[in-house]
Amino acid sequence: MLSIEDCIALCELTEAEVDAIAEHEHLPEIIAAELGAYLCHAPDGSARIRAMIRDDIRQALAEGDVEHASKLVAVLRHFIETHR
Repeated sequence: MLSIEDCIALCELTEAEVDAIAEHEHLPEIIAAELGAYLCHAPDGSARIRAMIRDDIRQALAEGDVEHASKLVAVLRHFIETHR
């Protein structure tokens, strides 16, 4: 049986990137990992993930959660560096 950690490892994203997808799409982490795996191989998938993380940053800032927004900025930077 695969664990959530196994699924995240197989989807080519970090746990924080999967969490950002889950947050944006209001999905359980395991389903977000599956969506992330799909998007990593879709022609416009990287752009869609970047947009999701940017939306999460904007939402965090709108809610006044600067700490969460800061963490998401780091997630976005890492994603951009590793998924071009």
